[in-house]
Amino acid sequence: MDLTRIETYYDTVPRAVATVEEVGPFTLFLADPATGWRFYARPRLGAEPDVTPEDVRRVLGRQAELGVPRALEWVDEVTPALLPAVRAAGRDPMSCPLLVLPEDATLPACDPSTRVLTSDDPDLPLVLGAVSAAFRGRDQVVGKEPGRQVEMIAQGLLVVVAAYDASGAVVGGGSAAPRGDVAELMGIAVVPSARRRGLGAAVTARLVTACHEAGVRTVFLSAATDEAAGVYRALGFERRATACILAVED
Repeated sequence: MDLTRIETYYDTVPRAVATVEEVGPFTLFLADPATGWRFYARPRLGAEPDVTPEDVRRVLGRQAELGVPRALEWVDEVTPALLPAVRAAGRDPMSCPLLVLPEDATLPACDPSTRVLTSDDPDLPLVLGAVSAAFRGRDQVVGKEPGRQVEMIAQGLLVVVAAYDASGAVVGGGSAAPRGDVAELMGIAVVPSARRRGLGAAVTARLVTACHEAGVRTVFLSAATDEAAGVYRALGFERRATACILAVED
Protein backbone atom coordinates (compact mmCIF):
# COMPACT_ATOMS: atom_id res chain seq x y z
CA MET A 1 0.00 0.00 0.00
CA ASP A 2 1.23 3.48 -0.89
CA LEU A 3 2.11 5.27 2.36
CA THR A 4 0.81 8.50 0.83
CA ARG A 5 -2.71 7.05 1.06
CA ILE A 6 -2.23 6.29 4.74
CA GLU A 7 -0.86 9.80 5.35
CA THR A 8 -3.89 11.30 3.59
CA TYR A 9 -6.17 9.09 5.67
CA TYR A 10 -4.48 10.22 8.91
CA ASP A 11 -5.11 13.83 7.93
CA THR A 12 -8.74 13.16 7.00
CA VAL A 13 -10.04 11.11 9.93
CA PRO A 14 -9.81 13.60 12.84
CA ARG A 15 -11.40 16.43 10.86
CA ALA A 16 -14.90 14.95 11.29
CA VAL A 17 -14.78 15.71 15.02
CA ALA A 18 -11.98 18.25 15.41
CA THR A 19 -10.87 21.75 14.62
CA VAL A 20 -7.37 22.28 13.27
CA GLU A 21 -4.58 24.78 13.77
CA GLU A 22 -1.39 25.00 11.74
CA VAL A 23 1.75 25.33 13.89
CA GLY A 24 4.91 25.48 11.80
CA PRO A 25 5.16 22.22 9.81
CA PHE A 26 2.47 20.57 11.96
CA THR A 27 -1.30 20.32 11.86
CA LEU A 28 -2.67 20.39 15.40
CA PHE A 29 -5.98 18.54 15.75
CA LEU A 30 -8.20 19.76 18.59
CA ALA A 31 -10.87 17.21 19.45
CA ASP A 32 -14.50 18.04 20.09
CA PRO A 33 -14.79 17.44 23.87
CA ALA A 34 -18.01 15.48 23.30
CA THR A 35 -16.02 12.65 21.70
CA GLY A 36 -14.03 11.94 24.84
CA TRP A 37 -11.00 11.46 22.59
CA ARG A 38 -7.49 12.87 22.86
CA PHE A 39 -5.95 14.12 19.64
CA TYR A 40 -2.43 15.16 18.65
CA ALA A 41 -0.36 17.01 16.10
CA ARG A 42 0.92 15.46 12.88
CA PRO A 43 3.29 16.68 10.16
CA ARG A 44 1.20 18.83 7.84
CA LEU A 45 0.07 16.94 4.76
CA GLY A 46 2.26 17.89 1.82
CA ALA A 47 4.66 19.96 3.92
CA GLU A 48 8.40 19.89 3.39
CA PRO A 49 9.89 16.93 5.29
CA ASP A 50 12.48 19.02 7.18
CA VAL A 51 11.56 19.49 10.85
CA THR A 52 13.73 21.05 13.54
CA PRO A 53 13.86 20.56 17.32
CA GLU A 54 12.51 24.11 17.66
CA ASP A 55 9.49 23.15 15.52
CA VAL A 56 8.84 20.30 17.95
CA ARG A 57 9.17 22.51 21.02
CA ARG A 58 6.85 25.10 19.45
CA VAL A 59 3.99 22.70 18.77
CA LEU A 60 4.29 21.03 22.17
CA GLY A 61 4.27 24.47 23.75
CA ARG A 62 1.15 25.42 21.84
CA GLN A 63 -0.59 22.27 23.07
CA ALA A 64 0.38 23.20 26.63
CA GLU A 65 -1.05 26.71 26.13
CA LEU A 66 -4.34 25.23 24.96
CA GLY A 67 -4.51 22.74 27.81
CA VAL A 68 -4.66 19.72 25.50
CA PRO A 69 -2.43 16.63 25.57
CA ARG A 70 1.09 17.24 24.33
CA ALA A 71 1.26 14.54 21.70
CA LEU A 72 2.70 13.94 18.24
CA GLU A 73 2.06 11.09 15.82
CA TRP A 74 3.71 10.39 12.49
CA VAL A 75 4.96 7.71 10.11
CA ASP A 76 8.74 7.51 10.24
CA GLU A 77 9.16 6.58 6.59
CA VAL A 78 7.04 9.57 5.49
CA THR A 79 8.74 12.18 7.72
CA PRO A 80 12.18 10.74 8.54
CA ALA A 81 13.54 14.07 9.83
CA LEU A 82 11.03 14.18 12.68
CA LEU A 83 12.38 11.35 14.84
CA PRO A 84 15.87 12.89 15.24
CA ALA A 85 14.28 16.31 15.78
CA VAL A 86 12.06 14.94 18.56
CA ARG A 87 15.03 13.26 20.21
CA ALA A 88 17.11 16.42 19.90
CA ALA A 89 14.26 18.25 21.64
CA GLY A 90 14.77 15.90 24.59
CA ARG A 91 11.81 13.60 23.96
CA ASP A 92 11.71 9.83 23.51
CA PRO A 93 8.81 8.63 21.33
CA MET A 94 7.42 5.13 21.08
CA SER A 95 7.80 3.21 17.82
CA CYS A 96 5.08 0.78 16.74
CA PRO A 97 4.86 -1.49 13.70
CA LEU A 98 2.33 -0.21 11.18
CA LEU A 99 0.60 -3.31 9.80
CA VAL A 100 -1.54 -3.58 6.67
CA LEU A 101 -3.86 -6.45 5.76
CA PRO A 102 -3.34 -7.61 2.15
CA GLU A 103 -6.55 -7.27 0.15
CA ASP A 104 -6.52 -10.98 -0.71
CA ALA A 105 -6.09 -12.16 2.91
CA THR A 106 -8.51 -14.84 4.11
CA LEU A 107 -9.88 -14.29 7.59
CA PRO A 108 -11.50 -16.84 9.91
CA ALA A 109 -15.29 -16.90 10.17
CA CYS A 110 -16.70 -14.33 12.58
CA ASP A 111 -16.79 -15.62 16.15
CA PRO A 112 -20.24 -15.51 17.85
CA SER A 113 -18.55 -14.04 20.94
CA THR A 114 -18.28 -10.75 19.01
CA ARG A 115 -20.79 -8.51 17.25
CA VAL A 116 -21.02 -5.13 15.55
CA LEU A 117 -22.97 -2.54 17.52
CA THR A 118 -25.56 -0.13 16.18
CA SER A 119 -25.63 3.51 17.27
CA ASP A 120 -28.49 2.83 19.72
CA ASP A 121 -27.12 -0.42 21.13
CA PRO A 122 -27.44 -0.48 24.93
CA ASP A 123 -24.05 -2.25 25.20
CA LEU A 124 -22.13 0.62 23.59
CA PRO A 125 -21.23 2.36 26.90
CA LEU A 126 -20.12 -0.98 28.37
CA VAL A 127 -17.88 -1.74 25.39
CA LEU A 128 -16.22 1.66 25.63
CA GLY A 129 -15.80 1.11 29.37
CA ALA A 130 -14.36 -2.39 28.85
CA VAL A 131 -11.77 -1.15 26.36
CA SER A 132 -10.80 1.66 28.73
CA ALA A 133 -10.49 -0.80 31.64
CA ALA A 134 -8.46 -3.23 29.51
CA PHE A 135 -5.89 -0.61 28.60
CA ARG A 136 -5.53 0.17 32.30
CA GLY A 137 -5.07 -3.50 33.14
CA ARG A 138 -8.33 -3.68 35.09
CA ASP A 139 -11.21 -6.17 35.03
CA GLN A 140 -13.94 -3.94 36.42
CA VAL A 141 -16.05 -2.55 33.60
CA VAL A 142 -17.90 0.72 34.13
CA GLY A 143 -20.01 2.14 31.33
CA LYS A 144 -18.55 5.15 29.54
CA GLU A 145 -20.61 7.91 27.95
CA PRO A 146 -20.29 7.54 24.15
CA GLY A 147 -20.97 11.19 23.31
CA ARG A 148 -20.59 11.91 19.60
CA GLN A 149 -19.59 8.35 18.88
CA VAL A 150 -23.30 7.53 18.64
CA GLU A 151 -23.64 10.03 15.80
CA MET A 152 -20.48 8.76 14.09
CA ILE A 153 -21.69 5.15 14.13
CA ALA A 154 -25.00 6.24 12.61
CA GLN A 155 -23.11 8.13 9.88
CA GLY A 156 -20.85 5.19 9.06
CA LEU A 157 -17.75 7.03 10.29
CA LEU A 158 -17.15 4.59 13.15
CA VAL A 159 -17.54 0.84 13.60
CA VAL A 160 -17.59 -0.58 17.12
CA VAL A 161 -17.37 -4.28 17.92
CA ALA A 162 -18.13 -5.86 21.29
CA ALA A 163 -16.55 -8.97 22.80
CA TYR A 164 -18.42 -11.17 25.30
CA ASP A 165 -17.38 -13.94 27.67
CA ALA A 166 -19.26 -17.24 28.07
CA SER A 167 -21.71 -15.66 30.51
CA GLY A 168 -22.59 -12.90 28.05
CA ALA A 169 -20.77 -10.14 29.91
CA VAL A 170 -18.98 -7.45 27.90
CA VAL A 171 -15.22 -7.99 28.30
CA GLY A 172 -13.69 -5.96 25.49
CA GLY A 173 -14.02 -4.62 22.00
CA GLY A 174 -12.48 -2.44 19.37
CA SER A 175 -13.30 0.09 16.67
CA ALA A 176 -12.54 1.16 13.13
CA ALA A 177 -12.87 4.46 11.29
CA PRO A 178 -13.76 3.88 7.62
CA ARG A 179 -13.07 6.73 5.21
CA GLY A 180 -13.68 5.82 1.60
CA ASP A 181 -11.90 2.55 0.88
CA VAL A 182 -9.40 2.84 3.77
CA ALA A 183 -9.92 2.12 7.48
CA GLU A 184 -7.72 2.02 10.56
CA LEU A 185 -8.49 -0.40 13.38
CA MET A 186 -8.12 1.17 16.84
CA GLY A 187 -8.45 0.43 20.53
CA ILE A 188 -8.71 -3.35 20.34
CA ALA A 189 -8.51 -4.65 23.90
CA VAL A 190 -9.85 -7.31 26.29
CA VAL A 191 -9.89 -7.12 30.09
CA PRO A 192 -7.12 -9.18 31.76
CA SER A 193 -9.37 -11.98 33.06
CA ALA A 194 -10.67 -12.70 29.54
CA ARG A 195 -7.34 -12.76 27.70
CA ARG A 196 -5.64 -15.77 26.07
CA ARG A 197 -8.96 -16.93 24.64
CA GLY A 198 -8.65 -15.53 21.13
CA LEU A 199 -11.06 -12.66 21.73
CA GLY A 200 -8.64 -9.99 20.50
CA ALA A 201 -8.23 -11.84 17.20
CA ALA A 202 -11.99 -12.38 17.03
CA VAL A 203 -12.68 -8.65 17.49
CA THR A 204 -10.10 -7.83 14.82
CA ALA A 205 -11.62 -10.28 12.32
CA ARG A 206 -15.12 -8.95 12.98
CA LEU A 207 -13.95 -5.35 12.45
CA VAL A 208 -12.24 -6.24 9.19
CA THR A 209 -15.34 -8.04 7.93
CA ALA A 210 -17.56 -5.07 8.84
CA CYS A 211 -15.17 -2.69 7.06
CA HIS A 212 -15.12 -4.85 3.93
CA GLU A 213 -18.92 -4.93 3.95
CA ALA A 214 -18.85 -1.12 4.04
CA GLY A 215 -16.69 -1.01 0.89
CA VAL A 216 -13.26 -0.72 2.51
CA ARG A 217 -10.43 -2.43 0.64
CA THR A 218 -7.41 -1.46 2.74
CA VAL A 219 -7.34 -2.06 6.50
CA PHE A 220 -4.35 -1.13 8.66
CA LEU A 221 -3.41 -0.64 12.31
CA SER A 222 -0.52 0.14 14.63
CA ALA A 223 0.43 -2.50 17.20
CA ALA A 224 1.46 -1.15 20.59
CA THR A 225 3.34 -4.31 21.63
CA ASP A 226 5.13 -7.23 20.00
CA GLU A 227 2.53 -9.55 21.52
CA ALA A 228 -0.29 -7.63 19.86
CA ALA A 229 1.61 -7.55 16.58
CA GLY A 230 1.84 -11.34 16.74
CA VAL A 231 -1.95 -11.61 17.01
CA TYR A 232 -2.42 -9.42 13.96
CA ARG A 233 0.28 -11.18 11.93
CA ALA A 234 -1.47 -14.48 12.60
CA LEU A 235 -4.52 -13.00 10.85
CA GLY A 236 -2.43 -12.01 7.83
CA PHE A 237 -1.40 -8.44 8.61
CA GLU A 238 2.04 -7.45 7.31
CA ARG A 239 4.41 -4.75 8.52
CA ARG A 240 4.75 -1.89 6.04
CA ALA A 241 6.15 1.00 8.09
CA THR A 242 6.77 2.38 11.58
CA ALA A 243 4.27 4.56 13.42
CA CYS A 244 5.87 6.93 15.93
CA ILE A 245 3.94 8.24 18.94
CA LEU A 246 5.06 10.86 21.43
CA ALA A 247 2.92 11.46 24.52
CA VAL A 248 4.42 13.90 27.01
CA GLU A 249 3.28 13.02 30.52
CA ASP A 250 5.32 15.46 32.65
